[in-house]
Amino acid sequence: MGRPRKKGRDIDGIFLLDKPQGMSSNDIMQKVKRLFNANKAGHTGALDPLATGMLPICLGEATKFSQFLLDADKRYLVTAKLGERTDTSDADGQVVQEREVNVGTTEILTALDNFRGDILQVPTMFSALKHNGKPLYEYARQGITVEREARPITIFELKFIAYQAPFLTLEVHCSKGTYIRTLVDDLGELLGCGAHVTMLRRLAVAQYPVERMMTFADLQNFAVNRPLAELDELLLPMDTAVANLPALPLDEQQTKAVGFGQRVKFDNPEKYHGLVRLFSNQKRFLGVAEIDPNNVIRPNRMVNYSNNK
Repeated sequence: MGRPRKKGRDIDGIFLLDKPQGMSSNDIMQKVKRLFNANKAGHTGALDPLATGMLPICLGEATKFSQFLLDADKRYLVTAKLGERTDTSDADGQVVQEREVNVGTTEILTALDNFRGDILQVPTMFSALKHNGKPLYEYARQGITVEREARPITIFELKFIAYQAPFLTLEVHCSKGTYIRTLVDDLGELLGCGAHVTMLRRLAVAQYPVERMMTFADLQNFAVNRPLAELDELLLPMDTAVANLPALPLDEQQTKAVGFGQRVKFDNPEKYHGLVRLFSNQKRFLGVAEIDPNNVIRPNRMVNYSNNK
């Protein structure tokens, strides 16, 4: 038998990709993974092929914390074309209805008030939400419509940017689970003319620094004739995925105990509760734990450094 194929390096961190248009999030993630020669990778909330912008790519042990970024607030810049409704609610779909556009800025500003704050949204059929184990988009491609429940979302900010009929540009700061295509489709129906997304760019995920984003083309150029160690310097630390959680420093004994997955009783003068970031007595990020009402540290998602230098 031949030798097993090398799986890749044990490299941990988060790369802030500026996703290009026309590629799926998974395809571009695999390209980033190969360029870093990482053993494991995961993205933190898919962007449609039409969309561009911030897509954090978690490498190695950082994949354990990708869910926290999936749950994070996000900000988008979106341009919608009024007067046309498509079957996917974006420009990649087929036009299913055309209507006259008889609205101006005043009507649009009034309509936007209906989408701010806590609202209910029915997810699009062209989403990755599962029904009987299959993504909804698979049913949609077969012409099957599945009943979907409205889900609570929050639109923290919905800014009017520009309107040059029939194109409307907005900036959206929203909670997890928000479908911008659905937001645009719902707005178009409220205006009575229909609408679909023609441009979508994710401006921000959580509090990640926009200036650290890099396109894949720039990453490829940077990687030419450079050692992998220099690529690694582009990665953000794993704990940035959970930067919103309080940091709990441990002493040497506590560090050893949680390293074995043990629950640890501790004095809690700072009144930590819920989820926290754990740091060793050497200030190394250990993972995420839950502090229960009895002041017990319960390891939740812990970093495995055993394969790393």
